[in-house]
Amino acid sequence: MKKSSAFIEIEAILAKRIMVLDGAMGTMIQGYSLTEEDYRGTAYADVANDLKGNNDLLTLTKPEVIEKIHDDFLAAGADILETNTFNSTSIAQADYKLESAVYELNKQGAALARKVADRWSEKTPEKPRFVAGVLGPTNRTASISPDVNDPGYRNVTFDELVAAYDEALRGLMDGGAQIILIETVFDSLNCKAAIYAVLRYFDETGIRHPVMVSGTITDASGRTLSGQTAEAFWASMAHVKPVSIGFNCALGAKDLRPHVQAVSNVATAHVSVHPNAGLPNELGDYDDTPDYMAEQLAEFAKSGLVNIVGGCCGTRPEHIAAISEAVAEFAPRRLPELEPVCRLSGLEPLYMDDVAGFVNVGERTNVAGSAKFKRLVMEGDYDTALDIAREQVLNGAQIVDVNMDDAMLDAKSAMVTFLNLIASEPDISRVPLMIDSSKWEVLEAGLKTVQGKGVVNSISLKEGEEEFITHARELRRYGAAAVVMAFDEDGQADSKERMIEICTRCYKILTEVVDFPPEDIIFDPNIFPIATGIDEHRNFSRDYIEATRVLKETLPHIQISGGGSNMSFSLRGNNPMREAMHSVFLFHAIKAGMDMGIVNAGQLAVYSDIPEDIRNRIEDVVFNRSEEATERLLEVAEQAIGQKRSNVIDLSWREGTVGERLTHSLVKGITDYIIEDTEEARLQFPRPIQVIEGPLMDGMNVVGDLFGSGKMFLPQVVKSARVMKQAVAHLLPYIEAEKDKSGESQTKGKILMATVKGDVHDIGKNIVGVVLQCNNFEVIDLGVMVPYTKILETAIAEKVDIIGLSGLITPSLEEMATVAAEMQRQDFHLPLLIGGATTSKVHTALKIAPQYDGTTIYVTDASRAVGIATKLTSNENNKELVDSIKVEYEQVRENYLKKSRPDQQSTLAEARANAVAIDWEGYQPPVPLHPGLNEFNDIDLAALVDYIDWSPFFRTWELAGHFPKILEDEVVGATATELYNDARAMLDKVIAEKWMSSRAVVGLFPAARDGDDVIVYADESRREEKHRFHFLRQQMSRKNGRANHCLADFIASVDSGIPDYIGGFAVTTGLGIEKKLEEFKRTHDDYSSIMLKALADRLAEALAEYMHEKTRKELWGYAKDEQLSSAELIKENYRGIRPAPGYPACPEHSEKRGLFNLLNAEQRAGIELTESFAMLPASSVSGIYFSHPEARYFGVGNIGRDQVEDYAKRKDISPDAAERLLASNLAYERTRRAS
Repeated sequence: MKKSSAFIEIEAILAKRIMVLDGAMGTMIQGYSLTEEDYRGTAYADVANDLKGNNDLLTLTKPEVIEKIHDDFLAAGADILETNTFNSTSIAQADYKLESAVYELNKQGAALARKVADRWSEKTPEKPRFVAGVLGPTNRTASISPDVNDPGYRNVTFDELVAAYDEALRGLMDGGAQIILIETVFDSLNCKAAIYAVLRYFDETGIRHPVMVSGTITDASGRTLSGQTAEAFWASMAHVKPVSIGFNCALGAKDLRPHVQAVSNVATAHVSVHPNAGLPNELGDYDDTPDYMAEQLAEFAKSGLVNIVGGCCGTRPEHIAAISEAVAEFAPRRLPELEPVCRLSGLEPLYMDDVAGFVNVGERTNVAGSAKFKRLVMEGDYDTALDIAREQVLNGAQIVDVNMDDAMLDAKSAMVTFLNLIASEPDISRVPLMIDSSKWEVLEAGLKTVQGKGVVNSISLKEGEEEFITHARELRRYGAAAVVMAFDEDGQADSKERMIEICTRCYKILTEVVDFPPEDIIFDPNIFPIATGIDEHRNFSRDYIEATRVLKETLPHIQISGGGSNMSFSLRGNNPMREAMHSVFLFHAIKAGMDMGIVNAGQLAVYSDIPEDIRNRIEDVVFNRSEEATERLLEVAEQAIGQKRSNVIDLSWREGTVGERLTHSLVKGITDYIIEDTEEARLQFPRPIQVIEGPLMDGMNVVGDLFGSGKMFLPQVVKSARVMKQAVAHLLPYIEAEKDKSGESQTKGKILMATVKGDVHDIGKNIVGVVLQCNNFEVIDLGVMVPYTKILETAIAEKVDIIGLSGLITPSLEEMATVAAEMQRQDFHLPLLIGGATTSKVHTALKIAPQYDGTTIYVTDASRAVGIATKLTSNENNKELVDSIKVEYEQVRENYLKKSRPDQQSTLAEARANAVAIDWEGYQPPVPLHPGLNEFNDIDLAALVDYIDWSPFFRTWELAGHFPKILEDEVVGATATELYNDARAMLDKVIAEKWMSSRAVVGLFPAARDGDDVIVYADESRREEKHRFHFLRQQMSRKNGRANHCLADFIASVDSGIPDYIGGFAVTTGLGIEKKLEEFKRTHDDYSSIMLKALADRLAEALAEYMHEKTRKELWGYAKDEQLSSAELIKENYRGIRPAPGYPACPEHSEKRGLFNLLNAEQRAGIELTESFAMLPASSVSGIYFSHPEARYFGVGNIGRDQVEDYAKRKDISPDAAERLLASNLAYERTRRAS
């Protein structure tokens, strides 16, 4: 479909500069103080009802007023005029009984605006002006009931909205509108009705006009009135392919920023914003001045967030003039190049990408699949039926399938009723819906009730191409993804060949004829029952799996789905066996490329938990391995195991006073008597708060003094905190019951702590928090994966004195810099503390502190945190510390820049010429004995104990020294020994009582070097590239014959013809740890919580060492005779290395995503990746195996711009994205933009 000439012109302008919308028509009209007679004019003088307030009518009765307002806004610098048609729909005009005037209101509204715009375009040909025909939201909501007692009721239908918008649209286009602006969207379903009318109009006329969509965020919740987040709103509207997506009204610019930023990160369209001049004051006026709004929107522009800006309520020509001037110097936001991915939404988005993994579609709200649900719907008990949907979401369903097809039901009516009710239940409607029916009228009725982007299940070629194309085109107008069944005019596909044939035909029709986005095509090649005893059925599952693999390889960007429970239908009645069959089938189907499936998320056996014998028998049936497979499946049974343990103590100290006993308990970390001693103390004091201020703080002061003087160490302090927390928890109800705030204790200060967005590691942060609390600081801990908006909003709301950020993985460093930049932007003055394993004084001074004019301090450990926090909250010592830090960091920056002069860097070409010189002549790379993927489930943790490297464990607790020597250290030996004994006791319990479980996957693959990349091949033929690792090369200038290392150097090149191999692994020991951590949290037991996390981390590293040894000796088998002690293993006295993405030799974390895909790590090891590539569970390790005898560890160090640009090309990403990923390794200053 061709674009209009205005569309082409506007796109060209947007590529060069930011465009400006006009301001508030309503605000300007108010300034004219018009009377009832003015509104009526002569044409409407005899209308019986009042017309004052119907601003749109002034286009017909006072056109000179509207023309003057348009003129003033264009004179102020606006590029785009909005028509005076915000309420010009039959639905909104019904309030004035002027439905008959709607077409004329729109046509004349557009014509009047066009007259003014054309006049200005002639005056300023270098700055052409355009008219946006406004389609307002109406005064009805299609997603929300106006009656709180009847949540399923609606006072407007989708069809009524479409008809209203269609009439208004035709008037606007006939009057000369060049842009269609659907604005102030508070209900996404209303907007989808407008989009439906718009797309139908485009199909009718054969011309596509630019469409702007602008939603409104109603309050601090960050959602539209109907409940959608910014990202979900974009997913719902993207099918109109808008020229821009954005937000207007309701909030001022400052409050809109996080939501504009959120949509800016995900939208492939331009981004617009036209906010109010702040929130209305008590008199209904708007207080944001032109200068203030201009300053705010200029910052949006400077940060690369927007392409179109303007004003809404309260904004006048002077606002637009200031905004226009302020944004003129900034380049427009660049449109991101995003991988096509199916983006669905309910109230929240669901991206069907690698992060989401396999998507569970809940199947229990299906009358054909659940007798209970069917009965409830038949009886009209929709409240209980909603509970079934809710339970599906709670049990992990990411999409909810709803099917009402039954001979005894009015399926269309039941579907509409149920989906309307779901819309009023945010805990259900937060996920996308799958509207499931074999009847088109039911599917269409369902689509008319859903505000998010859902899925239709299904369409097919069953009735021929004509109907298939018609239905597909309708789905595009509704903005839904589609399940496409492998079903054509000859029937359902029941063989691999037919599945591939039909799906391929459908794909070509959808993409080439309908212009259906390939990422929104979800093929269901057909899952049929197996183990039926009928020979023709035996290959059904195998055919599905093999067809899936082929379809994913040949049809770009598609999804594959299926009804998982169908395959076990022959065993109905035997639920445990069916669940096991589903698990085994899905395990293999997902490996082949299945993306989603209709399954009961609450009833799915864990593949690794299925006894091996049963699993083998099921797999025999799934893959049709033998004639007897079905019979053998009917002979099977199940098993389970469990265990327990105990402890000892001394009591002479119990004879002291209650104060002495409390101090003893606090110093020694004893919890056994803390409640009874605290209660005894409470009875001795007039007020419960005095127990905290008196004996408990006396005891904690002793702890603080001992810790400060080095006579007590971190593990003991954490135990003390546990005791203190339990005492305070006992007193809290009594303190609250008093209701008298005058006795509140004064803390030294309030500190907010958070692990930044994308990072899940919190051991260090928790330790620092505990120590600060022990030293009388109030700590607000926001936990892990905290976005900057929440950090800063909480800091303001809680009036904190200090913000502390923590992170372990290198992308966290970039996120910390973002927080600092946001603190600067929002004019914070609070001190910012930086800590975590990957942070350093140099990085803080170089990359974080320059983003923020306030004080930024790197904190090495918990003991230093106390001293710094104490000084920062002290009026006397604050300035001295702040000044000394500024001087110190300036010196750090100078020293670093001296050391990293450009002449100390090689060019990338020079570095490559100085690669590791390996003599490949005569070298024969070892061939793996067990190539491909090797999975290990529930590895015995007892087998890992001898592989534990205990030295890092003590460093976690800030005890310096090497194990076992640290146990005899003169200073910390006693504490270290006590800590070690506690750790071993807990480790015994962990193993005996199975507090957590472990899994691992190892992959060994044919490989070859290609420059600084390593190609991983699909098989030994080495023809098909399965994956490509992108490695980095050292660029420091080298002397004395030392090489510029790159990991790729250790693999034989493609040209050499030498068949080499590479390995990968992912291991975890943290599965199930949350249950125990929650238990410790409930009992305020920080010591045990930190101890368990530290042990889980050590076990994960031990498992990585264990699997590496197993790989060298058995799986790869190049070191079968290796015999090394634990100490030798820890020193890595073996052949080969296992570097990990994110560590010095391979510092870029996003390589983990490819590694995880290669290993199928989420399914095979139960490890997920966050958006910043942190692993969940946190106690996980992954990496790459190299076997060459000369392979060694090294640090890439700083790299130059030439390598960054080369890396971006190799990874097919933008240089800006590459700089973000490599921020910690750049040898040059990059220009950061807020993100």
